[in-house]
Amino acid sequence: MAVATRPPGGRSHSRWGLAVRRNLTAYGFLSGALICFAFFSWYPMVRGFVLSLQHNNFVDPPEWVGLENYRTVLADPVFQTAWVNTVVYTLLALLCGYVVPFVVALVLNELRHARGYLRFVVYLPVMLPPAVAVLLFKWFYDPGPGLFNQVLGLVGLPGLSWLDSSSTALISLVIVSTWMNLGTGTLIYLAALQSVPGELYEAAELDGAGFFRRIWHVTIPQTRLILLVMLLLQIIATMQVFIEPYLLTGGGPEDATMSVVYLMYQYAFVYDDFGAGSAMGVMLMLVLMVFSAAYLRFSRDDTQERS
Repeated sequence: MAVATRPPGGRSHSRWGLAVRRNLTAYGFLSGALICFAFFSWYPMVRGFVLSLQHNNFVDPPEWVGLENYRTVLADPVFQTAWVNTVVYTLLALLCGYVVPFVVALVLNELRHARGYLRFVVYLPVMLPPAVAVLLFKWFYDPGPGLFNQVLGLVGLPGLSWLDSSSTALISLVIVSTWMNLGTGTLIYLAALQSVPGELYEAAELDGAGFFRRIWHVTIPQTRLILLVMLLLQIIATMQVFIEPYLLTGGGPEDATMSVVYLMYQYAFVYDDFGAGSAMGVMLMLVLMVFSAAYLRFSRDDTQERS
């Protein structure tokens, strides 16, 4: 008499099917996010890499040219200028847009009155559309009736050609960017500061630590992870600066505010060379990937040390 036997692997397949059915709802919600990432993040990256190897104007059939677009971009004298401007802009933005929100958050965290009102005032610029905020500063920078030159005139100082001088144009863009993004960084830092146990500050005060020593020995170590995340986000955002030079200076004067992304835009939509523009995009993506990989390695080592 034959004895029925279970096929090999049948139990594992049934367990796998049971796990799938049990988590079907979760997989359904996850699939929506994966589809969005696939269409709006992963596909554009792959498509951009393919375009960087082609001559393509989206009218005629594409022509495969290999690395010719990369050689064209590297031979452009403005390419080096754009990268230098972007790096300098990033460093200036780190001094302003990274440090200033943290200082403002420290001040707001120490206040006991009108804290909610001041948070609203600090966050108010974020509510403005970026184009509106940039155009507002374009009037502030006007060499004639502009607000900044009027303030300088009231204190007896000569007016400046904020956007028309190569020595002040780049820092003028940094000021705009810092003002627009001040609220977001400040609120994130405030949330991190409020998660620091109060007992640590009390112990530091009992040891005789002043305000600045408490920040150095308590606040910064306790918020180190948030500071690192904000540093990475700040670098990624500032290296992709576009709207400020596009609306305020057009990359001038004398290419003093030409950024990598703005030059990429010019290649694609002014010179109708989408291949060269995509090649610049791939280069920028590789640079940002290096920063991201360095951050992930550092955060992993930091987590292992704490554990």
